[in-house]
Amino acid sequence: MLRQQPTSRIVLSVWFAVAVATLATSVCLAQNKDKPSPTSRNVSYGPHERNVLDFWQAQSDQATPLAIYIHGGGFRNGSKDSINADMLRALLEAQISVAALNYRLIDQAPLPAAHHDCRRALQFLRSKSEAWRVDKTRVGAFGGSAGAQLCMYLAFHDEMAQPDGDDPIERESTRLTCIATNGGQTTMDVDWWTQHIPDYTAPHRDFLEVFAATTQAEFQQTLRDVSALSLITKDDPPIFMSYIMPPDDPVPSNPEQARRWKVHHVAFGIELHERMDALGIEADLDYPGATTNYRSPAEFIIAKLNQPTK
Repeated sequence: MLRQQPTSRIVLSVWFAVAVATLATSVCLAQNKDKPSPTSRNVSYGPHERNVLDFWQAQSDQATPLAIYIHGGGFRNGSKDSINADMLRALLEAQISVAALNYRLIDQAPLPAAHHDCRRALQFLRSKSEAWRVDKTRVGAFGGSAGAQLCMYLAFHDEMAQPDGDDPIERESTRLTCIATNGGQTTMDVDWWTQHIPDYTAPHRDFLEVFAATTQAEFQQTLRDVSALSLITKDDPPIFMSYIMPPDDPVPSNPEQARRWKVHHVAFGIELHERMDALGIEADLDYPGATTNYRSPAEFIIAKLNQPTK
C-alpha cells in the first residue's frame, strides 16, 4: 500500500512557490524590455512545443563559454523570457554566451519530465558547439526555485550521456562547470522538510498527480534521483546559492508570505553547504548578513566559466 500522506505533503508545498514566482516573472518581464535580442529565438531542442530555447552569441574571436538560464515557477508556469536583463548583459559583456530554455510543465507531463527536458537541452546546446562557437567544456547554469532544482539536478547527477547511443545529441555530456541558484530546494524529502524548515506543515495532495510513479518505491527512487542532497558527490562542480532570509529570521505572520518563505528557506542551502564543505567542494551561501567570496551570481559564473580548462 502506498504511504501517501507524508509523500503528498511535500508535493503541494512546492507549489506554494508558484505565487511568488509568478509575481517575480511579471516584474522581470517589465524590467527586461531593454534586454538584448537573442541571436536565435525559439530553437527547438525536442519534440514538444515547450522544448524551445533562445540563444545569445557573445562577441568573441574564439569559442565562448556558455551559461544556461532555467526558469522557475513551481513546475506549473514560468518562461525563458524571465531571464534577468542585467544578468544577461553582464554575461555577454564577459564574453560568455547565454541560452534560456522552456521545459514541459506538470500539466503537460509529470515529473521528472522537466528534468529530462533540461538534460536534453544541455546536450542539444553542446551538439551545436561548433556552429554556435561555444566551448562545450565550459558550461554553467543558473535559475531560481524550480529552476534551481533543475540546475542542481544537472550539476550533481552522475554523467547521463549515452556514448554508444544512436542519437548523436544523447552522446553529449550532461556535466556542468558551475551553477548559481536562488531560493533552491535541495531535497524533496518531506521528512527532512519537517525537521529543518521552521514551523513547516503542508496540505495533503496525491503525489501521483505530479510524479510519474505507481509505487511508493518508485516514487522514493525518483525523489533520490532529482534531489541535490541525494546526488552530491565529491566530483561535482561549485555552486553559488542565494536566499532572501538569514537562518534566524522569524516566520512571517502573513500566512501567504509564510508559505513562500518556508518553501524557499535558507535551511535548504545550509544543509547542502555543509555537505559540500565535508566533500571539499566549493559552495558559496549568500543570505542577508552572510560573507561570500563573490558579490553576485553573475560574478561567480563569470569567474568560473572564464577560468582556463584543465
